[in-house]
Amino acid sequence: MRRILLTSLASLALLALAAMPGKAAIEGNYLEVRNADVWTGPCFANSEVDLAGKQAILAWKITNGSWDGTNLQGLGVVAVVKASATLGDPFHDPYPAESVLILDQKATPQQQKALMRFAKSRAGKLLGHVVRVDVAPIDLVAGTGANHGEGVLKAGNLAVVKTRALCQGDMMCGNETVYYPPLTKVAHSMPAFTREDAFHGKGLGVVWNNRDGRSAFVGTFSD
Repeated sequence: MRRILLTSLASLALLALAAMPGKAAIEGNYLEVRNADVWTGPCFANSEVDLAGKQAILAWKITNGSWDGTNLQGLGVVAVVKASATLGDPFHDPYPAESVLILDQKATPQQQKALMRFAKSRAGKLLGHVVRVDVAPIDLVAGTGANHGEGVLKAGNLAVVKTRALCQGDMMCGNETVYYPPLTKVAHSMPAFTREDAFHGKGLGVVWNNRDGRSAFVGTFSD
């Protein structure tokens, strides 16, 4: 009887351990911005479709973990995308899309390769045609707690994004919603107001400096 009881307790312990959430292999902060509103009403979205929203900046900052066995803690990677149609619109094909990758200057050559594989795995087909790879210092701070919605990305002199939390004054029609979801898999995200969104790099045949839009997401990722 005692042996049966001990065996049962051991089985329960193993089941409890299996049910406990494991530590994520990789996790961090995420910032995304587009040149079209993502938090908006249908009337505003329809006025922009296939005219705006073809450009995006996606940024990841790994706070903990590794990819393909390579430690990436503290490193960042940025993808700048130019698509053929409004990203997220189900009625227009955004492909082919071209992209520029910006890798963290602090990364070793092995880590830079892992950062490229990581970004491509997160964004999928969106990064199917990388036309240029740059290396620059990358600073990304994204607030999802007390400073939710606030984010700052600086990738050398190539890309800058600054966001703040949305507020009541950002409503225009009263029917605002997250019209376009984030372009990549995230653990948590919230729409944010873009104070600045700029790209001054090469490779895409276009540069931009946008201000004041309801066009960003601040969030976290975890796998």
